[in-house]
Order: sequence, then C-alpha cells, then structure tokens
Amino acid sequence: MRVVIVYESMFGNTHLIADAIAKGLGPGNRVSVVPVAQADRDVLDGADLVVAGGPTHVHGMSRARSRASAVEMAHKDGNHLTLDPSADGPGLRDWLAGLGQIHARGAAFDTRIDGMAMVTGRASKTIAKLLEQHGLALLAPAESFLVTKDNQLRPGEQYRAEQWGGELAAMLPAARPAG
Repeated sequence: MRVVIVYESMFGNTHLIADAIAKGLGPGNRVSVVPVAQADRDVLDGADLVVAGGPTHVHGMSRARSRASAVEMAHKDGNHLTLDPSADGPGLRDWLAGLGQIHARGAAFDTRIDGMAMVTGRASKTIAKLLEQHGLALLAPAESFLVTKDNQLRPGEQYRAEQWGGELAAMLPAARPAG
C-alpha cells in the first residue's frame, strides 16, 4: 500500500511524531513523510492512505497568525525553541482548503500540550472532519500526541506514535496481487 503522511510542524514535535507513525506503517507499505508545503496533488496521487497531522494552536488547528506567533516565540532571546525546517510554509488548514476531493483512506493526528482535551483543545478532530469532507474515509479515530509545557514530546510519545502507525497498517486491506 502507498501511504502519504502530511505534517505541519513549528518546533519539530509534530515532525518527529509523523516520522514515528511512518516507522510503524513502514513494514510492507511504501510510506512518504511530507511537509504540508510539498503535499501537492502529484504527491497524493495514488495514495491508499493519507495521514495528516499538525500542532494544536489556540484550542484547534493553526492559523497564519498563530504560526507567525510561534515564529516570534522561537526568535525571542533566551528561548530554547528551534523552528522546524518546514515551519515557514502553509498550515494544514490552508492545505485542506485547496485540497479538492481525494478517494482514499485517511487518519488524523495532532500534537498538543499534556492536559485535558477540553482545556488544551485538539486539532486532530477538526483535521479528521476536514479529511472526511474531502472524500477520505477515516480508518481510525483522531489521535493526539502530547508535549510538555517546555515544548518537548512527553517520554514515550514517539513509541506510542509508532504503535499507532502499526495499528493503522493492520487496518489496511491486504494489497491485491498484480495481474
């Protein structure tokens, strides 16, 4: 099966989770991990599964303003934050707005501050709804991976993301033999 994982990442946490999901999906599948700015129709063409994820900003999906604020935070003196190489690109919200219809399976994830979802928000639920609106049949419920208040992945989250990727792989139908 061909899998494309599309991610938006400001400080690298969502990128790390996307890579871990890919590792879990990897055995027996052709998996590409692509920043949202590079996820054009050609990249998605022929995908059996599209997994999309991004950070939770202000209780939901990022917006241009919240991404700009994250860039400002990273540039403040004394800040330990480092921008992901793809941070300057568009967000998932923008990408999904211009996506059009795709006929494949889908899955959604986010990264968010460790805490109750009703307090922190969850971008993954909206990502999942938007994927469905674009024709993707969800393979699994939306998933969140947690970061600390110091903006580091909680211990064990990459492993959990790899496990989730393995669960997604197990839900994919067996590839049909050629011929």
